Amino acid sequence: MTPPRGRPIIHPGDFKWETRLLLIVTAALVVFGLASMYGASSVVAGGRGLAGSSFALRQLSGAVAGALLLVVAARVDYHFWRAMAWPVLLGTIVLLLVLVLPFTTSITPVSHGARRWVRLGVISFQPSEVARLAIVIWCAMLAAKKGPQVRRFKKGVLPFLVIIGLVSGLIVLEPDLSMATLVALLGGIVLFTAGAKIGHFLLLGMGGVVLVFHQIREAQYRLARLATFLNPGEGGSDAAMQIQQSLIGMGSGRIIGVGFGEGQQKLGFLPLAYSDFLFSTIGEEWGFLGVLLVVLLFVLFAWLGFRIARTAPDPFGQYLAAGLTASVVVTAVMHMAVSLGLMPTTGLTLPFMSHGRTSLVIALFGTGILINVGARRGRPPRPRAKSR
Repeated sequence: MTPPRGRPIIHPGDFKWETRLLLIVTAALVVFGLASMYGASSVVAGGRGLAGSSFALRQLSGAVAGALLLVVAARVDYHFWRAMAWPVLLGTIVLLLVLVLPFTTSITPVSHGARRWVRLGVISFQPSEVARLAIVIWCAMLAAKKGPQVRRFKKGVLPFLVIIGLVSGLIVLEPDLSMATLVALLGGIVLFTAGAKIGHFLLLGMGGVVLVFHQIREAQYRLARLATFLNPGEGGSDAAMQIQQSLIGMGSGRIIGVGFGEGQQKLGFLPLAYSDFLFSTIGEEWGFLGVLLVVLLFVLFAWLGFRIARTAPDPFGQYLAAGLTASVVVTAVMHMAVSLGLMPTTGLTLPFMSHGRTSLVIALFGTGILINVGARRGRPPRPRAKSR
C-alpha cells in the first residue's frame, strides 16, 4: 500500500513514548491471550480428535499475520485511510451482502444457525469484524469533512445514520445483533467525539432501543438471554447455564486461581470457554490477580489511545484514534460484563485474547493505525495535495 504523495512513511525513531507503551500493552495482551486460550481450548481440541495445541497454533498464525499488518499500518501515514474510506466501506458492504445472498451458500456456510464467515479455500474471515474498522474510518473521514455541520441533523447526523444503519442492518441479517449494535455504537462514539448534539443521541438512542427490542422479540434464543439476565437464578435454558457456569468459574479462581490449564469449566460445563467466555476462564485459572492484570492492561490501552486521540494533529486523526480505541475498549468491557453476568450474553470476544483470527488481525491492524496517529503527535497537519 502506498501513502498519499507528500506524506512520508513514519520511521521507528519517530514513535513517541505513548506509542511504544501501547505496543508493549498490545503485545502483553496477545501473549497472555495465547496462553489463556491454549489452556481453555486444549481439551476441546482433543475431543475433536485434534492436537491439544491446534487452536492455539491457529491463533498464533493470526497473531503473526496481524503483527505484520500492524507494522505496515504503523509506518504508513494515517491520512491514507482518509482517502481510502469510501473504497473500504463499499468493499465491506459487498462482503456483508455476500453473507445474506441466497446463491452464495457455497462460500458462506451456516454455523450455529448463522452465516457469518466467508470461506475461500483455506482462507476464512468474518466480514462483520472488518465492518467495525470500516465504519470507524468512514465516520472519522466524513466527520472531519463536515466539521461544525455534524451538529445539524439533516446535513450532519442523517448521512451517518443512513450508512451506519445499512451496515448494521446487513449484520443483523446474518444474524448477529450484538455485532450490529457494536458497529452502531462505534459510529455514534465517533460522532460524539466530533461534537454532535446530545439531543440527537438521545433521540437516536431511544429509536435504537426500540429496534433492538424488536429484534430480541423475533428470536427465541435472544429472549432467553434477556430473561436469564433479568432473573439469572432461574431457568434451565442454555443461556442461564452459560452465565451460571461462568460465575462458578470466576468464583472458583479466588485470589491466585486454580492453576494454568487446571480449570474445570472448560470440561464441557462452560461452552466456548476459549472465546465468548475467555474472561471467565482467566478468572478460574489465574484468579483475581489474573483478572486484575487483564483489566489494568485494557485500562492502560484506553488511556493511551484516548491520549493519542486528544493530541492528534488534526480532526481526522482525533476521530480515527478515538474510534479505534473505543473499538477495542468497548468490546472488552462488554465481554467482561457478560462473563460477570452484568449484561445479557452477546457472543463478543475479548480483543487480542479470545480465539478468532479475524478479530485478532483486525484489532492488531487497527492498533497499527492508532500507533501511526500517535507517532505524528505534535506535528502540524500537512496541506492536502491539490488535485490536477
